[in-house]
Amino acid sequence: MESDPVNVNEFQELARKILPKMNYDFFSRGAEDEYTLRENIQAFQRIMFRPRVLVDVSKIDMSTSLLGFKMTAPIMVAPTGLLQLAHPEGEVAVARAAAACNTLMVLSFSSNCTIEDVASSCDAIRFYQLYIYKQRDVCVKLVKRAERNGFKAIVLTVDTPRLGRREADMKNKFVIPKLSNLEGLLSVEIEPKGGSLEAFASATLSDSLNWKDIEWLRSITNLPILVKGILTAEDARKAVEAGVAGIIVSNHGARQLDYVPASISALEEVVRAVSGAVPIIVDGGFRRGTDIFKALALGANAVMIGRPVIYGLAAKGEYGVRQVIKMLQNELELTMALSGCPSLKDITRSHVQTENDRLRSML
Repeated sequence: MESDPVNVNEFQELARKILPKMNYDFFSRGAEDEYTLRENIQAFQRIMFRPRVLVDVSKIDMSTSLLGFKMTAPIMVAPTGLLQLAHPEGEVAVARAAAACNTLMVLSFSSNCTIEDVASSCDAIRFYQLYIYKQRDVCVKLVKRAERNGFKAIVLTVDTPRLGRREADMKNKFVIPKLSNLEGLLSVEIEPKGGSLEAFASATLSDSLNWKDIEWLRSITNLPILVKGILTAEDARKAVEAGVAGIIVSNHGARQLDYVPASISALEEVVRAVSGAVPIIVDGGFRRGTDIFKALALGANAVMIGRPVIYGLAAKGEYGVRQVIKMLQNELELTMALSGCPSLKDITRSHVQTENDRLRSML
């Protein structure tokens, strides 16, 4: 009998074996040369720990809250689309797993399952990911549906005025299935046999998206708005000025502009620029609890995990997602204990050493 995976990388290998190549490539690959895809993982490997010893770690408290919503640990589920390509239960299974693990889930705009189906499946705390469409009434209708179905915040993705060049999908002739939440809302219909994701994005997403659109979005909803896709201090300051409730440092899983820095490498710049004005979340490349600790030490309030959730879903459905989240929670707890940090507030910048720190020490 095959044993359960003991880490996220083993879940990825299971998913690779189970999924059709087209589906696996869609979830796992990145843009162009995939430099940033590799860097999202490798950047963590250049951050070293500076652990403290002789600290009482008999009790470890990982609990936290975001915008007033409590979580067992600072680990959220990132918005990832088309999850029925990984497992028939798709986003509903992920929502149930998030609820079981007492964490927040962000539902993707390209969810296969409807807003209503996900909302009725469990009592998970849910945020809704929004893109700005050329047809603004589509945005209004989606936001209102999210509000009616108990979603607690809007996550506006801002790094996709156009779709990145995803060459694996191009080679595989990846065909986008119909998106349940958009059926009947868009005048641009996907052909019955499907069309490319690039063509769909070009026809529907607004490439005129700008900072004024955040003001417009605030005018149509009272839900807090977080912006996802910030990588620079300049944009972080503008986001705070625009009145957002939170910032998500993200390079879109390395699926948009290649040769941008790893999210973890951009995190500290954003943290300094924001100076605690709003919570900061980071996603991209998290595969270990040690990675999560490093992000917290560099100033993140929480992290979001995307691909690990997909790999767990593909391998073992809802149970696999729960395993992945619990695995990362347990690894974070162990890292905190071995670093001498009994609670999240004990994790400080002095617990890690970055590559820049080492370079400065040699000057």
